[in-house]
Amino acid sequence: MAKSVLILCGDFMEDYEVMVPFQALLAFGINVHAVCPGKKAGDICRTAVHQLSVYQTYTESRGHNFTLNASFDEIDASKYDGLLIPGGRAPEYLSLNNSVLEIVRKFSESGKPIASICHGQLILATADVVRGRKCTAFPSVKPVLIAAGSHWVQCDSDARCVKDGNLITGATYACHPELIQIFLECLGGKITGADKKILFLCGDFMEDYEVMVPFQALQALGCQVDAVCPNKRAGSTCPTAIHDFEGDQTYTEKPGHDFNINADFDRSVAADYAALFIPGGRAPEYLAVDQKVNDLVNDFMAATKPVASVCHGQQILAAAGALKGKRCTAYPAVKVNVVLGGGLWEEPEPIDRCFTDGNLVTGAAWPGHPQLIAQFMCLLGINVSF
Repeated sequence: MAKSVLILCGDFMEDYEVMVPFQALLAFGINVHAVCPGKKAGDICRTAVHQLSVYQTYTESRGHNFTLNASFDEIDASKYDGLLIPGGRAPEYLSLNNSVLEIVRKFSESGKPIASICHGQLILATADVVRGRKCTAFPSVKPVLIAAGSHWVQCDSDARCVKDGNLITGATYACHPELIQIFLECLGGKITGADKKILFLCGDFMEDYEVMVPFQALQALGCQVDAVCPNKRAGSTCPTAIHDFEGDQTYTEKPGHDFNINADFDRSVAADYAALFIPGGRAPEYLAVDQKVNDLVNDFMAATKPVASVCHGQQILAAAGALKGKRCTAYPAVKVNVVLGGGLWEEPEPIDRCFTDGNLVTGAAWPGHPQLIAQFMCLLGINVSF
């Protein structure tokens, strides 16, 4: 029987902190309901991009619009196996909502796993479920947690989490891989076949979700994931773009998070990796004219290693001549690249529909991540069972 998880959402929750676990858990075969007080299924919550910079605190800019898939007033907490609370600014006001606090208390009393990140711990503190428990959070939340009776833990890295019984807490979205992995274990999940090394082909202004969601989802499974970018070294960053539909004839673009590159492109060879992932956004426009990029893609395809590509990423596959005779979808505007590149076009209807042809998995846009990642996992031989 499939596991079910509830996510407590609100306007201006942190963009990554809701979408990464939401889509990763869906890809792993878990039913996920995202709800917000005062809103119903199909409504949106605006999100915020938070990241540290040269200032004394984090910056904020507008993120994607996150679509809720369940109605808050209709949920029954007893029917869910776990609870997840994103951070950002939403917890500031959600912690004042008695209905939200009652849900959190019910999960705590039942012993079901609760995973909370960043400022989400404001809700835990107000619900009085952290008393006597080890807990971490974004540093500014420390005084509230101590006042609520928790035992504050200062982790040696933002990528680390703290688990105390059924409570899992983390400080920032950098901890998603560990947070999601521990959460899966608490739900009774078992991961097999994840001893894989995967290469991500990155570039400036790739789409924000289309790199981070699969990157951290695969890390959460236990894969080693290397992100490289031509002419950049490990330790540098790529700016990303937020592409969304907001009533115009095409997608809008806003600045996204800065994405950290963790390996060197010049040292990357297909023989060292089990698979390749190509994010979309605007980066593929210029990566497609880089012969070294095309050669690397062709090395993966020639070795019939799994390759996943989303949205505009198929511009690179087409330029590399890797689509000949392959069933393929992409963002609709990229259809001309696919067809002229010899691909067999598949309509992305609905937009989250993905296709696998041999070693190639393609998707049209970030709403298709759950299907895309699940099909990619299948090619890699990775399985999550309960």
